[in-house]
Amino acid sequence: MRILGVDSSGMVASVALVEDDLLVAEYSVNYKKTHSQTLLPMLDEIVKMTELDLNTIDAIAVAAGPGSFTGLRIGAATVKGLGLALEKPVVSVPTCHGLAYNLWGSDKLICPIMDARRSQVYTGIYEFTKDGMQVLLDQSAMDIRALAEKLNAMGREVIFLGDGCPVYASVLAECMQVPYAFAPAHMNRQRASAVASLGTEYFKQGKQEPADDLIPIYLRKSQAEREREEKLAAERQA
Repeated sequence: MRILGVDSSGMVASVALVEDDLLVAEYSVNYKKTHSQTLLPMLDEIVKMTELDLNTIDAIAVAAGPGSFTGLRIGAATVKGLGLALEKPVVSVPTCHGLAYNLWGSDKLICPIMDARRSQVYTGIYEFTKDGMQVLLDQSAMDIRALAEKLNAMGREVIFLGDGCPVYASVLAECMQVPYAFAPAHMNRQRASAVASLGTEYFKQGKQEPADDLIPIYLRKSQAEREREEKLAAERQA
């Protein structure tokens, strides 16, 4: 089974090809370029280097959100276009699930945190058992201090990962009462290989959809939408 993975939900742009239990290729860039500049050239490079016939893939797995609104839209548009052109289904992988899958096999609680601004993070809580990855708290937008309270109440050691780690490290140092650590550089950001690998499991479970049905998971309104609503509310009160 060949699954193409795409993740543009955060600062990292990442494309990968997973065949059964083998990572054939992965191309990730965490740099100051827009995903519209990077995703297709990265995919093209993987196709050339591996001599891949895209018609031979079984599906395209994509990190569907939450995350950067612009990044999610670019990723969704790219995957929709590929899926429709190739007549291949799409596997929608929640971003936090994909992030947590980077730490497959850990005996600690896994907690991705993506900076959602205003002291909030996109997060979820996961653990690994003999049956695979278990979702203890489904991905949601949450105040970082409320998340720390929830983790403290669970009473287990935690590994954090995601772009929220450097942003909220001082808050976690203040609030966390259970042991915790931050994942190292090679596994602390979005990776298309994790999306493709988890997407493979979802595909086996029948969790796929036509490319045209793909809808990003935003979880909350964009900053522009919130500011517009606040402005309208202020005008009504004036």
